[in-house]
Amino acid sequence: MRVVHGYMMFKHFYYFTICLLTVILPYQLLRAELKGLDLKTGSFTLKQLKAASDNFNSANKIGEGGFGSVYKGELADGTIIAVKQLSPKSRQGNREFVNEIGMISCLQHPNLVRLYGCCIEGDQLLLVYEYMENNSLSRALFGAGSETSFLTLDWPTRYKICVGIARGLAFLHEGSAIRIVHRDIKGTNVLLDKDLNAKISDFGLAKLNEEENTHISTRVAGTIGYMAPEYALWGYLTDKADVYSFGVVALEIVSGKSNSSYRPENENVCLLDWVNHRQSVSVAILN
Repeated sequence: MRVVHGYMMFKHFYYFTICLLTVILPYQLLRAELKGLDLKTGSFTLKQLKAASDNFNSANKIGEGGFGSVYKGELADGTIIAVKQLSPKSRQGNREFVNEIGMISCLQHPNLVRLYGCCIEGDQLLLVYEYMENNSLSRALFGAGSETSFLTLDWPTRYKICVGIARGLAFLHEGSAIRIVHRDIKGTNVLLDKDLNAKISDFGLAKLNEEENTHISTRVAGTIGYMAPEYALWGYLTDKADVYSFGVVALEIVSGKSNSSYRPENENVCLLDWVNHRQSVSVAILN
């Protein structure tokens, strides 16, 4: 009963927060209202984060996406952080900012990136995370425009990364008091710490998966090539969509090929086709 009550309390709090922050309140009131809510995160000032990131110096930029830019920073107490800065022009990012706080603020697991807190000042929306020394799995596997971005990942390490992602997803789907479907599992949303432990990040598209529903009917959002067919075609969402995405990422880890930048060869139009072809050839040889 306590678990059910806790889930219902979070559910009402989450939907209230989404409504409050995206529909009712202007930017200048967001920070004041967040203080009145029981968020399990800290609050930072813009001055603190400017000082930590050297005024968002481009030399400290460690990533960029549809949401905005991510900067490495160091707080006054020596804590190394990653600061995600929402682009003021991004309406979609505005919703994702709220979603991320609502989803991950109550979740802690070794295979989920930890959210330290947020900052809302003027038109500035920022999220503060633990810093992950080895950046994203995609950069480790495929580089980022430079061969020096690659990491040498042996088979035990690749196996450890796969298990880490699986454990993070199992927690989201079954292990926490609330059930969550991430909706955007891919290499750029899996980060690696200094010991190459995998942690799932970026909960901007995540959805609550209510136990009484067999599936969620929702607007399709995610990354082409990583979405399960039933979700991409009909918006039929269950936690199996995350499992499908994880399978694609696992193929990338094993093959060393990127699904998002795969170049068609012969009749193979994506990484899955390439794997199926290889499997067919191997079975034919064995036969």
